[in-house]
Amino acid sequence: MKISAKSADVASSRGFLDGQMLIAMPAMADERFARTVIYVCAHSSEGAMGIVVNQAAQNIRFPDLLVQLEVIPAAERIQLPTTAADVRVLKGGPVETGRGFVLHSADFFIENSTLPIDDGICLTATLDILKAIARGTGPHDAILALGYAGWAPGQLEQEIQQNGWLHCAADQDLIFGKDIEHKYEHALRKLGIDLGMLSSEAGHA
Repeated sequence: MKISAKSADVASSRGFLDGQMLIAMPAMADERFARTVIYVCAHSSEGAMGIVVNQAAQNIRFPDLLVQLEVIPAAERIQLPTTAADVRVLKGGPVETGRGFVLHSADFFIENSTLPIDDGICLTATLDILKAIARGTGPHDAILALGYAGWAPGQLEQEIQQNGWLHCAADQDLIFGKDIEHKYEHALRKLGIDLGMLSSEAGHA
């Protein structure tokens, strides 16, 4: 699905979920999305696109990626600002897993490259933001996701009706929090749900 600024402007009152979090139900049939929490970056009649925020990319560190992508030479890896060294690398979804997508705070913006989403959250998918983070001039908060989750027109709505997903309001900690392992429980608690009491037959929010 093509990401466009127009998609981000769709009013949530029309039933679209951009800027919301999706929480996988226990009944989720697709194992790739079991216990995932996804930030919805774009949702319209054309489909939906989101970033999984609670699956760490194993054995991949942000400084190593900067060297691999030739953003910095290997010798400069130890000179990176703390903010760059702390950026978490996540598995953002099964689509285009070789491509990086940076979810970040709205204090950083690149004309024609950054997509404002909602409530101070933006998405940028160019090397320029990685260079800025390496220089210490990037956004205050950022995560780098490899790949994304995508839905065809009407597919996400159908999955929600089939009890595949719950949804809740996003917050900074759910997106950028360091405690990746507990984001699923955190998201459920926002809806007043105890994971131990959640059954696969629960309705959707």
